[in-house]
Amino acid sequence: MAPIASKLYTDDVSLVVLLLDTNPYFWTSSSSSSLSFSHFISHVLSFVNSILLLNQLNQVVIIATGHNTCGYIYDSSLSSVSSSISANESSGDAKMPAFCSEVLKSLEDFVKNDESLSSVDAGNGVGSSLLSGSLSMALCYVQRVFRTGPLHPQPRILCLHGSPDGPEQYVAVMNSIFSAQRSMVPVDSCVIGAQHSAFLQQASYITGGVYLKPQYLDGLFQYLSTVFATDLHSRKFIQLPKPVGVDFRASCFCHKNTIDMGYICSVCLSIFCMPHKKCSTCGSEYGQAQSDASTLSGQKRKEPS
Repeated sequence: MAPIASKLYTDDVSLVVLLLDTNPYFWTSSSSSSLSFSHFISHVLSFVNSILLLNQLNQVVIIATGHNTCGYIYDSSLSSVSSSISANESSGDAKMPAFCSEVLKSLEDFVKNDESLSSVDAGNGVGSSLLSGSLSMALCYVQRVFRTGPLHPQPRILCLHGSPDGPEQYVAVMNSIFSAQRSMVPVDSCVIGAQHSAFLQQASYITGGVYLKPQYLDGLFQYLSTVFATDLHSRKFIQLPKPVGVDFRASCFCHKNTIDMGYICSVCLSIFCMPHKKCSTCGSEYGQAQSDASTLSGQKRKEPS
């Protein structure tokens, strides 16, 4: 396979796939009390506008990550408005770029649809967002860009995440991480929740991205513009924040709990927190070879000499 670097426009042209956490249970919980959803979106729109203004060939794709579903809400390559044109150019008012109205309208429709699909018991706690689905959609978009022609911008994924990890998504998330690693697509992570994300720590570590948990969410735009607006070529010449530690713990396949030690199937590598006689994933029976060997040795002993 030809190296991706040979297909780039230039080193500083970027394709940023932005994954926004729109989980309503997170934004209405105490975990996000220091930053409202409206202020969060304003920081994000300013960041997207700065990316598009850095280079006219830059592209930005926004994927909303809800509690029940995920979907595309903005694609700069398909947008009918320019990010550099004001919403009211004739009046000269200092307003947000015209693309903001397009993003806000699509985001509002998505949030309404996601809330309508919520189950009755989902509001008992802060449920997880569909991170595995949005990562898969981002990678599918990147692969489609790879196949559009001989030239393309250098892609990277930026996860703006706040909801807690969903252990039931462990396998799907890890598959997406390894797929991004093989495609040489870095996964940057900006965690805005109260706790660190083990999924995103592993994603950024494995793919060579940047993991950051801002201390002051009021200055979110400053974090985004100084850390994540930098293209991959320029990152070689600057010092970016490095995570103190990475949580490599896995989630068991039986109870979907995060475990420190467990049992692994030697056939399909499924992880369990308790010993099982049979693998629930591939159906392999544990200890069958030993029992067959002991039975065969017993039969040989009974045979006459």
